[in-house]
Amino acid sequence: MTAFAVSTTSGSVAEFHARVLDDDVVPAVWVFEVARPALVVGSGQRPDVVADLDACAVAGVDVVRRRSGGGAVLLEPDAVVWFDVVVPAAHLHAAGVGDDVGASMTWLGWHVASALAELGVEGGDVHRGVMACSSWCPLVCFAGIGPGEVTRDGAKLVGISQRRSRPGARFQCAVHVTWRPGALVGLLRDDVPASGLPPVVELPAAVATALPAAVAAALSA
Repeated sequence: MTAFAVSTTSGSVAEFHARVLDDDVVPAVWVFEVARPALVVGSGQRPDVVADLDACAVAGVDVVRRRSGGGAVLLEPDAVVWFDVVVPAAHLHAAGVGDDVGASMTWLGWHVASALAELGVEGGDVHRGVMACSSWCPLVCFAGIGPGEVTRDGAKLVGISQRRSRPGARFQCAVHVTWRPGALVGLLRDDVPASGLPPVVELPAAVATALPAAVAAALSA
C-alpha cells in the first residue's frame, strides 16, 4: 500500500501552478485554498481570451495561465475546491497505466468516483471515451467532458487536467460548490451565452471539502 499524504496551502495561484515535481516526488494530494478570485486559462488558449485585463485587476481577479490544456476556470473562495493529485512515474507503471495519458486519467477518475461514493455521492460515472466537446468547450473547461472526468446524470461533476514530467504526473482536479457561469464568461472576450453552457453538478460544501482526503484514502487503499 502506498500512502498519499494530504497537504494544504494558500497564497498565489500563479505560484501554485508553477510548482514542479522534484526528482524524488512522492505520492501526494495538494489542496489549494482559494483566498482570492483567479481566472485560470489553459496553456493552449490565445493570449487575448480575457476580455479586459485591467478590469480584472480592478475587480480583484488574478489572471493565471496554467501549463495544462483545456478551457478557462474561475476559482472563487468558497465556490470551488481545487486539489492536485501527484503520482510518481513508478506508481503509474505499477498501476498499469504507465505513459498512457488517457488511461491514467481514467484510472484516477475511478478513484475519484470511489471517493465520492464513500462520501455519499452516488451515481458518479467516469468518462471513458474521447473528449465530449460542446461548442464552448475550447473556451470554458466545464463545457466539455474529457477522459477520466466524473459526471452524474450526464452533467460534469469533477474536472481533471494532467501535467506530465519525467518524475511523474500531476492531475489537477476541481469541483464546484457554486457554479457561476455568468461570472466566468463575463471575464472572457468571446460573447458566450451563460445559459447555453452545459449543466455542472454542485456539491455540498462539506462534501467538496472532504473530497481531497477521500481521494487520498482511495488511492492509498
